[in-house]
Amino acid sequence: MARDFKNLRIFGMSYDFLLQIYKVLPLLPESEFRNIFSQLQRASTSIVLNIVEGASNRSNKVFLNHLQYSYGSCREVEVLLLLCRDLNYIEVDIFENLFCLLDELSGSLFKFMRSVDKEVKVNRVNYSLL
Repeated sequence: MARDFKNLRIFGMSYDFLLQIYKVLPLLPESEFRNIFSQLQRASTSIVLNIVEGASNRSNKVFLNHLQYSYGSCREVEVLLLLCRDLNYIEVDIFENLFCLLDELSGSLFKFMRSVDKEVKVNRVNYSLL
């Protein structure tokens, strides 16, 4: 049975983070629209969408794969935020707020991935015994 993604804490956290990113996107210079703007928008959206897509699958293994993609997107966003800060595209206080939210999200996602991974290992069929 598929999970209801709306009941997952990591969904709520990632969706709230995405809304915060969308508030920051207009602060980026027009010259970055095809680069940092686009990458930040897509990577932030990917965090949420991979959680939702994975949750809709019955397989814990497939769910874990999507969670790993989501976690990878968190790392992408981390670098993009660092770049925005270092290029002075966003103010330090905005960066620190987003970075703190992302750190909390990444940590929760990582813990959740470990939990799902344990389920995958426990439910694995040992075909050598058949």
